[in-house]
Amino acid sequence: MKILVTGACGMLAKDIIEELRSDHEVIAREHPELDICDREKVLAEVREIGPEILVNCAAFTAVDQCETEEERALQVNGGGVANLVQACNEQGVTLYHISTDFIFDGTKGTPYVENDAANPLSAYARSKYAGEQEIFKASKKYVIVRTSWLFGKNGNNFVETMLRLSDERDVLKVVDDQRGCPTYTVDLARAVKVLIHTGAEGVFHMSNSGECSWCDFAKKIMELSGAATRVDPISAADFGSPAQRPQYSVLNCDKLKAATGFQPRHWEETLKEYLHDRGKLRQSI
Repeated sequence: MKILVTGACGMLAKDIIEELRSDHEVIAREHPELDICDREKVLAEVREIGPEILVNCAAFTAVDQCETEEERALQVNGGGVANLVQACNEQGVTLYHISTDFIFDGTKGTPYVENDAANPLSAYARSKYAGEQEIFKASKKYVIVRTSWLFGKNGNNFVETMLRLSDERDVLKVVDDQRGCPTYTVDLARAVKVLIHTGAEGVFHMSNSGECSWCDFAKKIMELSGAATRVDPISAADFGSPAQRPQYSVLNCDKLKAATGFQPRHWEETLKEYLHDRGKLRQSI
């Protein structure tokens, strides 16, 4: 198949492109080459390329920055998606869209399933939810994949931040009252490929299995990398990030497993693989 990937310079998109290129013709477009906010450009590009599938990885993802730039976030994550929906509808293209666990408010206390009610807490979450609503409202053929706490080899992420800070500090304070699940972009890319091959449609959750707090995640990074830095817990309120994040945003991936047979790996296994590939895994492990 011919597959168009938007936001091609991003951390996730690079892994998706690499994963899909083994079986498909992939056309990659990054910003500003293709600005999804430019409606006429989007319509013309999709018309000219003629893909069967469009995978949208273009997004404004700076969560805290969105708090002061909510209009821009809505323009990209909401309006940009509306442009893609229109272009895909006109050309009979299936739209694959990446969304986020942050659309939930974190009060449920058990893993979120696809039809749980959204209640976004932050500007970023509201903008991503707006994008989902554009798809629900008008898209003829779509797949929404909600994911969480991404880390990968092709971009800045929590693991890299912790590794850098471990070289600079003896003690780190990391939030311990927010729980979710880290997700390796390689695994998410594989799940997207499986969804494409099975032809499943609708909304799916995909994260690695297990759950942890940010503090747990940081401690495991230190343990596996052999860093001597101590990690101490701190509350989200005391940490004081501009954007409010859900306290519990673990995703239930049973629908994905049932539809495709895809079995997400445990986040600790993928973290170990990531650190090994980065040359950061402690030798004795």
